Amino acid sequence: MTHTFRDGPTRRPLTAFARLHHQAATPLLLPNAWDHASAAALTAQGFQAIGTTSLGVAAAAGLPDGAAATLDATLALARRLGEGSFLFTVDAEGGFSEDPEDVARLARELSDAGAAGINLEDGRPDGTLAPAELHAAKIAAVKASAPALFVNARTDTHWLGVQEEETVARLAVYERAGADGVFVPGLSDPDAIATMTAALTVPLNILYTPAGPTLAELAALGVRRVSLGSLLYRSALAAAVATATAIRDGHRPPAGLGTLSYAEVQALGPPARPSRRRPPRPGLP
Repeated sequence: MTHTFRDGPTRRPLTAFARLHHQAATPLLLPNAWDHASAAALTAQGFQAIGTTSLGVAAAAGLPDGAAATLDATLALARRLGEGSFLFTVDAEGGFSEDPEDVARLARELSDAGAAGINLEDGRPDGTLAPAELHAAKIAAVKASAPALFVNARTDTHWLGVQEEETVARLAVYERAGADGVFVPGLSDPDAIATMTAALTVPLNILYTPAGPTLAELAALGVRRVSLGSLLYRSALAAAVATATAIRDGHRPPAGLGTLSYAEVQALGPPARPSRRRPPRPGLP
């Protein structure tokens, strides 16, 4: 595959997914899916790309999020999505390892499965941050192993509420290591966002929150990617519980909770795989 490159501190591949971060008018709005059906339903509504949600993948498997417990589930989902025509990026927590070479091998597997990008976070399960140099080493190893994979380097300074004053410095380290974009979940103050975008040379990703700036306001601040994170998964769970409890309590389901028909959900399934069954021999039933 041939890639073109754009100028900058690091020469980065301008893939189809990377180009979505440089649209003229609006940021890339990235909804996050947790299985094939949710990915297909979102794509059917015209979303150009989707992400996966580590919380949704973990919760659906009965596992904790952010504890490096969902490596197999994450890979399985990536391989399933890669069988379709989705343009997708994978939330891989901290890479499920502290060893940059392990993270690089994972990145290669995700790329081979069809992923266009990967999210790597520096937050740890104990509420601390990994050393910036270690996270940078993971980023550099991933870019060396899978150059076309869009690395969205996440810092959890604002998400965890620790070392917030180091945010810009950490992002600069991750940029120099080869990150294609950077992500600061928990950051919603417009002035702080504007300061970040002015200091960066790669696209800034912000996590949408209903109480925070609108998509148009984020665009005006220079944000190039807006993720929905686990919002859709949590909304889906809430709608399911609300429907079930309303029926149990003798009420009709809440107004406004639309549903897809059985046939519509069936149509979201993956393409039929060729049958492996051998045809019967001539003369045999």
